[in-house]
Amino acid sequence: MTAAQQDKRNTWTSLFPWLGGLALLAVAAWYFTRPAPLHVQLVTAGRGIVEATVSNTRAGTVKACHRAKLSAPSGGQIAHLLVKKGDRVKANQVLLELWNNDLQAQSRLAQEQLVTAQTQAVQSCLQADLAKKEAVRSRQLHAKGFISNEGLDQKTSAARVASAGCEAARSQIEQGRSRILAANAGLDRMVLRAPFDGIVADISGELGEYATPSPPGIPTPPAIDLIDDRCLFVSAPIDEVDAANIKAGQVSRITLDAIKGKSYAGRVKRVAPYVLELEKQARTVEVEVDFVEPPTAENLLVGYSADVEIVHTSHNNVLRIPTQTLLEGKRVLVYKPDGILEERTVATGLANWEQTEITAGLVEGDRIVLTLDQAGVKAGVKVQPETPAR
Repeated sequence: MTAAQQDKRNTWTSLFPWLGGLALLAVAAWYFTRPAPLHVQLVTAGRGIVEATVSNTRAGTVKACHRAKLSAPSGGQIAHLLVKKGDRVKANQVLLELWNNDLQAQSRLAQEQLVTAQTQAVQSCLQADLAKKEAVRSRQLHAKGFISNEGLDQKTSAARVASAGCEAARSQIEQGRSRILAANAGLDRMVLRAPFDGIVADISGELGEYATPSPPGIPTPPAIDLIDDRCLFVSAPIDEVDAANIKAGQVSRITLDAIKGKSYAGRVKRVAPYVLELEKQARTVEVEVDFVEPPTAENLLVGYSADVEIVHTSHNNVLRIPTQTLLEGKRVLVYKPDGILEERTVATGLANWEQTEITAGLVEGDRIVLTLDQAGVKAGVKVQPETPAR
């Protein structure tokens, strides 16, 4: 080997460590600067129930099955106020009484007149009985020739007159009873009674104040607001486009703003037979939903705002995925075993905000992307699951 060749070989030999170092640096630079794999959340397509539901467009209201805003049938001064707010009362219990001394006096007068009429009737009927007996004896004496025809006629006529007087006296008794009924009816109009068992929610009058019944077309505050809080339901407006799907007896879920984190089973009791047409509001249908089991631990009050979710169609044991995993055009991103995402078009059935039924395009166990809003997540990208499939 010549000296020149030896020098060239030594030069390359001395460069090998430098080249190796540069290669290592390049590999290290690539390793540490390579893009990190996308971590995505996956969900597994599985079987379960999917429900189609309808919800109210505006807040509903908890109402009592029986609620009466009561006023006395007649106007007058409040003489006796026998209840206060919050009192529980029984049906037919007297709540308040208006001043009625004059009517009580009329009732007592009618009772006394009845007693007088009964006494007069007894007297008149005794006289009629006596006149009848005298007429009978007169006929016997006339048959024997002891009295004239004229005398017989007088006794017979007197008996008839006495009998008519007895009937007239008895009719006075019936008139007296009718006067008592009329007087008592007037007294009843001065007394306000509870039409059902309930709780006194509000009282607008005080002792000595003048209570006036509401004339037609002129609303006035009721004397007493009575609520039967043993039976409660929710009244909620449903958009007219959804009304055709709602029927009495359908299952529903009730949530209350005042009781957070809980829902209560309900059932549709009534669907209004007409559409509400209110200015500046969408047309709605009023729906009433009963509580299957009203809250017992919580204080459920009349007037609470409430929302209802009515289930009108239900499919059991169907293939389903979370609704949020669907892209526009009914597409999903399927996670393949090699970690690459594949776009797939699916056919859907029943759906709601949470779950969507899949009728074609997926099989049970397919894993699809849940976090679609993450940057860079698209078909053809290699990803790494963030959490185990569920």
